[in-house]
Amino acid sequence: MEIKNPHSLTVDKIFQLLKTSPNGLSFEEAKKRLKLYGKNQLEEEKESTLLIFIRQFNNPLVFILIVAALITVAMGDYLDAWIITGIILINGLLGFGQELKARASLQALKKLTESKATVIREGKQIEIPVSDITVGDIIVLGEGDIVPADARLFESTGLLVDESVLTGESIPVEKEAEIVLPEDTPLYKRTNIVFKGTIVVRGKGKAVVFAVGKNTEIGKIAEKVKEKSPETPLQRALKSFSKKWLFALIVILFSIFIIGVLQGRDFYTLFLLIVSELVSAVPEGLPLVVTFILVIGALKLAKKKTLTKYLPAVETLGSATYIVSDKTGTITEGKLQVKDYFSTDKEKLFLASALCNDAYEEKGDPLEVAILKWLEKEGFDWRKARKSYPRLWEHPFDTKLRLMATINKVNGENLLFIKGAFESLEKLAQNDMSQLREIHDKMAENGLRVIAVGWAKVDSFPVDITQIKINIIGLIGFLDPPKKEVKKAVETARQAGIRVIMVTGDNIKTAVAVAKMVGIYQKGDFSLLGEQIDKYSDEELYNILKRTSVVARATPENKYKIVKTLQKHLEIVAVTGDGVNDVPALKVADLGIAMGDGTEAAKEVAKMIITDNNLGVIVDAIRYGRTIALNLRRTIYYLISCSFGEIGLISSAFILNYPLPLHPIQILWINVVTEGTQDKTFAFNKEDTDVMKEKPKKPEKVFFDRKQMFDILFAALLMTVTTLGIFLYTLENSSVKHAVTMSFSSLIVSQWLNGIQSIKSTPFFYKIISSFTINPYMYLGVFIGFTLQLLATYLFPHFLHIIPLSIDDWLKVFFVSFIFFLGIEVKKWIEFLLKSKKS
Repeated sequence: MEIKNPHSLTVDKIFQLLKTSPNGLSFEEAKKRLKLYGKNQLEEEKESTLLIFIRQFNNPLVFILIVAALITVAMGDYLDAWIITGIILINGLLGFGQELKARASLQALKKLTESKATVIREGKQIEIPVSDITVGDIIVLGEGDIVPADARLFESTGLLVDESVLTGESIPVEKEAEIVLPEDTPLYKRTNIVFKGTIVVRGKGKAVVFAVGKNTEIGKIAEKVKEKSPETPLQRALKSFSKKWLFALIVILFSIFIIGVLQGRDFYTLFLLIVSELVSAVPEGLPLVVTFILVIGALKLAKKKTLTKYLPAVETLGSATYIVSDKTGTITEGKLQVKDYFSTDKEKLFLASALCNDAYEEKGDPLEVAILKWLEKEGFDWRKARKSYPRLWEHPFDTKLRLMATINKVNGENLLFIKGAFESLEKLAQNDMSQLREIHDKMAENGLRVIAVGWAKVDSFPVDITQIKINIIGLIGFLDPPKKEVKKAVETARQAGIRVIMVTGDNIKTAVAVAKMVGIYQKGDFSLLGEQIDKYSDEELYNILKRTSVVARATPENKYKIVKTLQKHLEIVAVTGDGVNDVPALKVADLGIAMGDGTEAAKEVAKMIITDNNLGVIVDAIRYGRTIALNLRRTIYYLISCSFGEIGLISSAFILNYPLPLHPIQILWINVVTEGTQDKTFAFNKEDTDVMKEKPKKPEKVFFDRKQMFDILFAALLMTVTTLGIFLYTLENSSVKHAVTMSFSSLIVSQWLNGIQSIKSTPFFYKIISSFTINPYMYLGVFIGFTLQLLATYLFPHFLHIIPLSIDDWLKVFFVSFIFFLGIEVKKWIEFLLKSKKS
């Protein structure tokens, strides 16, 4: 049922049209409507299974092979044409199966990170997935919530909503449930409506849903604009490498073609050579393997209490250079308790603490819940006080002013009660503050989080809270002890070259005291106040941040500026947050990490969610992120060095005017029994060195740097020399077919051994047992490949233009391949010993 202009209708009329009430829908009716209106989500462009299958064949390598198959048919070589076609189909089916598995895993990850919302059904408040909200549902909104659907308000208290996602206007809009607006009221002036995707900045409210999914205002925009995701660091690195490699390949092929013509080679031989070089040059499995490794990595991170919402975040995780962390709940337990207090009027302090408080029983802000527990301990009946002295007006907690206020009717008078940061209330105080300031500082230096409480008599309301003169009647000090494992996590981060900056709304003395306890603040470090940040230029601020470990009394704008300043200087910044005030910083961070029990707004914009609010979990996730990035690097090395080795073998034999040592079909088979059985296993590699003793690298440098290119070229050259050696040796003593079979088999075994060498950064014979336990799947891949190779060699050798090998031949193959293995091992030992000497 579509309702036109709901902003111009009364609440009663809306309820009547939607056939619902403030008690919400019944569960049965909600099920029916969910079927009728569909899921409350913006539909993604879904690729059909058939299209996924067809796409496996939509790449340059397949086009080259199809042309090759057609030419072989024209040449009368039907067997080769059938074999090429068969291998194209096998590769396509393997890729199709792996992509379907990866997609299924991604869907599972999405379910883990799905947002939830509070609704009323059959008169009860329940939490359900946002996608299950339907037309007629009653939604309950509070600070930090993301509005789950377009809805008409029927209750609101101090409700401020950030609608910038929809209107582009950064100033939050004040909402009013009671108002009825003209039909032609523009979108940005509809103050009685809340829109899907907007964020509740302050206050609370209830609303009835009238539009879901693509029928919401944001859904209509999303249908018109499909935004393409930006390139990830890995995609940029591969793109850059591909351009350079394409240029080099064109030069190689053109040079070889000229040499072939000068040598008087026939067209068919030249054609076979060009096809062979092209097939060798394209590591066609690389994009899929990269996705596979990232998906497996994200699933493993989920087991380590880190849920990944944005897959490329996994590859960036290990490159973090700064962690900008909250204090409460991340560094400290987040289990506040009142440890100390001071009052000039005890009865009024208790009364103010009970009335200027939104918590109820165990629900609410941890600080306010702690106050209620303290009042109970002190024998004060806060429930009775709330019934006796009703609330007339409220100013919900303001993150900029750092205070909250209410007006209550107390014995016939309008009394304003206020609580908040000492510095904020001090500006409004009319009583002498010298004694209170001294007591406050003493509490803060003991690591207590301190708030001030005050009151004032008012004649009318609403009031401008910044103009009220108050009497401060007391201070309350809260203990929030640091988590035990944080100190070790901070030390690990420091070893890994990651600086931790604690950004908090607390008083600077409290913040420094806590930071010292966990090792974040050390001798010589700076501590800043949020208000100081705007006084510095970006360059000045960056130089100060390099030595800063605590930022106190910070606003959302301060946190945002810290992140942007670090990023401008090419730092990779991880930000933790749980509240709506953290959203700006979480959104722009390279790695926005939300707390599992944080607000929906924080979780929505974050790239990762941790289910255990703990700095230790974040540092552990960075450790695992580095291992994943290292596995991606090893995969790239393995695939490209094998491709280069094949090109080197073919090109060198051709330039020396020998017959081709490999046939195009053999190269396709090599890709099946080596890369096809080994490249996916890199996803299961364990950590073989302490990755947290390395300094962070820029994301692009993690995958391609001088060391990586040297390793690739060294392995390719060694593979070329050893395989060409056995080819020429056999050619001198036997037939061309025998020589081709020997080079073909040697290249396959060398590539298996290259894969085995790739799984460890250290030499194979260093801690040799770990060489077998670090990734057993690699050896399983070799076993499968070897079985297939034996079948090919002895059951259908004519398909691959080879002959069966004798035991003596196999011994020579393994000997040559072992020389390759030994060459890589010697190089790794030299690097290992030189590194050990430096450290």
